[in-house]
Amino acid sequence: MDVSEAVVRRKSIRQFLPDPVEDDTLRSLLELAARAPSGGNVQPWRIYVLNGDSVTRFREFIADRPVEAGEYDIYPANLWEPYRTNRFNLGEQMYATLGIAREDKAGRLEQFAKNDDLFGAPAALFCFIDRGMGSPQWSDLGMFLQTFMLLAQEAGLDTCSQEYWSVKHRAVSEFVGAPDNEMLFCGMAIGKADPDAPINSLLSERMPFDQWARFV
Repeated sequence: MDVSEAVVRRKSIRQFLPDPVEDDTLRSLLELAARAPSGGNVQPWRIYVLNGDSVTRFREFIADRPVEAGEYDIYPANLWEPYRTNRFNLGEQMYATLGIAREDKAGRLEQFAKNDDLFGAPAALFCFIDRGMGSPQWSDLGMFLQTFMLLAQEAGLDTCSQEYWSVKHRAVSEFVGAPDNEMLFCGMAIGKADPDAPINSLLSERMPFDQWARFV
């Protein structure tokens, strides 16, 4: 698989098969992903990996943990155009694959709650950063995570990055044993996509080139 194919094939998977993932595979992918760009070679990512039994224990641990105030805003307040429409359309398209109507709040909440189950994935990681780091180092996290997701595609694995975990950051930190100076950015479910799950047919749209780029 070349890079272009991995980019096209990567998408957020929200229903995984239970097929196990080897620890050695995850370690190899993470070590290679650490070659991602990092300003000044700071390498600010701190990764905690869950696999097999630890995923089972985590599901049991997180099940009754309440939603908390997030340590950062996942989206800006009063999101403006065209960003608001992009986000709205994705939500509508996702719930449409499941036959969940816009007014079916219970159905939408039930689907949203599947974040706690890691969408059935057999493995996961949580990405933290030292609280003293700034915005440039947060961008390093994005490059590291994208590199990992593309490498996972090459290895036959699928992923779903989950900023959802920011609203359960204390519980996650407690479970993985992260020190107080580390702040949770996101989690990521890892495994093989269930090919029969309707929600996995969703392919998010991208705006036309001329709406977000121009040659000067």
